[in-house]
Amino acid sequence: MTATVINSPLAVSFMLQNGQTWTAELEGLPNPRLARDLAIGLAENAHPHGGIGARNTANFYAISLRQMVISLAASGFGGSASDLTRAVLMQYWLTTWYDREVQTRLLLKGFDTVTGALRPEVREYIAGNPIQTEKATRPHRAYTDAEWSRLEAACRAVVKTSRARHKEALALADLGSEPRVEERVTEADIAWLMRHEGPMAYNPDFVDRVGGGKWNLTRSRLVQQVRDDLFPSTHTLIAYQTLLGMYSGIVSDGIDGLGLDDIEWAGDTTILLSYIKGRASRESSNLPKRAVRLLEQWLEHSAPLRVFVGEQMREALWIAQDPRAGTRMTGPPVTGRPRQTFVQEVGLKDDLGAPFTIHRGRIRATYEEQLARRGWTGRATIDPNHTPRTEGDHYVTPTTPAQLDAVESIIEDGQSDLLRKALPPVVLTSEQAATFVEGFPGEVERLGLDAEAIAELVGGERDVFTSACADQLAGLHGPAGRPCPARPWVCLLCPLAVFMPRHVGNLLRLESFFLRQFRQMPTEHFVRVFGPYADRLSSDILPKFTGEARARGAREVADDDTDLPLRPEESTS
Repeated sequence: MTATVINSPLAVSFMLQNGQTWTAELEGLPNPRLARDLAIGLAENAHPHGGIGARNTANFYAISLRQMVISLAASGFGGSASDLTRAVLMQYWLTTWYDREVQTRLLLKGFDTVTGALRPEVREYIAGNPIQTEKATRPHRAYTDAEWSRLEAACRAVVKTSRARHKEALALADLGSEPRVEERVTEADIAWLMRHEGPMAYNPDFVDRVGGGKWNLTRSRLVQQVRDDLFPSTHTLIAYQTLLGMYSGIVSDGIDGLGLDDIEWAGDTTILLSYIKGRASRESSNLPKRAVRLLEQWLEHSAPLRVFVGEQMREALWIAQDPRAGTRMTGPPVTGRPRQTFVQEVGLKDDLGAPFTIHRGRIRATYEEQLARRGWTGRATIDPNHTPRTEGDHYVTPTTPAQLDAVESIIEDGQSDLLRKALPPVVLTSEQAATFVEGFPGEVERLGLDAEAIAELVGGERDVFTSACADQLAGLHGPAGRPCPARPWVCLLCPLAVFMPRHVGNLLRLESFFLRQFRQMPTEHFVRVFGPYADRLSSDILPKFTGEARARGAREVADDDTDLPLRPEESTS
């Protein structure tokens, strides 16, 4: 990303990462000298020299620049940046807030980096800590399941209805012809005219061509309806964008800046979508099938309008018709009033009955939470702001033979652990236990059991809390030759565990423990700590016991931690 100062009229032009340009207009401020000095600092803070890497960030810095010039001029300061003193800056920063102070400090630092014109005491002062304190922030709160369902249903209904009317309008246009003022102009004629000449605005020529002196409110509404049916409106666009975020989890700035060249087809039903994330540069995502179908529908829906937009707009993914200006591109985020109007028109309410708020950050948070419920966080890196290559270069790449051996050992252990966890659990009924050797020769060989060990295993002498253990001294979860220190739920994924009807009571106690933990832990945290064990217990182990065995064991289970071998920090009470 690069930035250039334009002197007349004063502005800073940014070349964004997606190839588009954006200009911060700075002309007309009450102190032109200070404004130009801060404009130099604004350009210097563009990536890679500074932290401005996205359009929204550049806009926030430009707002801080304007407000600083206006505020200092109102307090009587009329000099340039080199005339600023500690007292002037302190007085200004005491009246503002943390973000504004940090951004204006960086503007002054950028100016001084280029010119070296700040006073020494000011240079030392802006290098210090901010006066204002940063307010604690909270992560975006996910929507509830009911809110999520209502939002998806409303957007799907808008998309379904608009697509159906779009197809009807295209068919109607095929039946129409050039409108003739002397004859009765039909709806098909209006559709034909717009299909061939675009979403025409209200002007005398258009009025003459679709009715002349017969123009009235009914005709006006008919024209508007035909326009909205043929070409996507902002209302329809919001529904498509919202659904894409719900289906793919892509960040909002990535969705807003998408272009046609960001869509790469890898077959008939697979799309690799590239997008710009403001804090982490370019990323890509293999879209889920629902998102692929949605994009196909949008490209089909917007195709008639794309013919009439300009060359630059034509390459943008999101376009919508505007009755006042013919067409427009909605590349910038569709926020504020259009979304509020959308919510009102579809009648969306939250769980408290208040008007719904469509927040793209909450949509992404909900998407990730739903992934977490299925055992996947959606992230392939430790820090979501790092690429896998960055983390590999910083944390994984070995530099010595000893480090290489250590890394390879870690990888081998991890792969072996995954293979062990993938093995199906050994669950025996009473009848199967009596014929264990004949019925499960593969498991006997895998567990390395002899006749004496099998007798102890089936007879209960090798029982631990959750199961019977083929070898407590194997060292699978601790030092070899010493009793296994694993927690009770670890047995659920251990290849040495054998589950029998006598263990059902404890297995149900463990299931109840998981439910209590789920109620009191954040979902993502629960999935990381207990998710694989809870899934194995409910999906692979308990269903293999008879209903009678589970009912008998359930009579022994209380909804508390009384009978569980827990440490104090693991208690749910």
